[in-house]
Amino acid sequence: MKKIAMILPVLLWFFAASVNAHGPVRQKMEEEIAINAPAAKVWGIIKNYDDMSWLPIVQSTSADKGNSKGSIRVLTLKKGGTITEELKKYDEKKMSYAYKIIEMSTEKTITHAGAEEKVPVLPVDNYSATLAVEDQGGSSLVTWKAAYYRAYMNNNPPAEMNEDAANAAVKEVLTSGLANLKVLAEK
Repeated sequence: MKKIAMILPVLLWFFAASVNAHGPVRQKMEEEIAINAPAAKVWGIIKNYDDMSWLPIVQSTSADKGNSKGSIRVLTLKKGGTITEELKKYDEKKMSYAYKIIEMSTEKTITHAGAEEKVPVLPVDNYSATLAVEDQGGSSLVTWKAAYYRAYMNNNPPAEMNEDAANAAVKEVLTSGLANLKVLAEK
């Protein structure tokens, strides 16, 4: 009984330490928008992997293989910086594609926990997404799903690279992109 009384606090301490010492949790976000335009028209705006002119944050886009799987596109952002993405899946018939961020430029450098940390232009890591258009009988439903981690992969992230920053940035990209797509498609 005395041994159990001595071991129990040690076990509780290890449990508490393991609960507090966790890394980032995979985040998921899904945004949808109904558009009063035929699916073919909406898909026509977003179907070219090398054209992100409909996304407000993007200044220009280039891609090496168009809509072919493995195509690498570089998004040059209006605020400066680049995001490089790889096309993982493209389905013209289903009006959808999936991609993954493979590289990003640095927006700024900060000092955190005594070390210099590079803050990427989108404060995420291991980001992948799908974009799809669904025919709704003369109108469309566009769904943009993203999964990602916060940019800072260690414990105790700085505010610029925590889950809140990642979620806010991704939400802004998805919602502003879909809102602009709606404006363009409903013209």
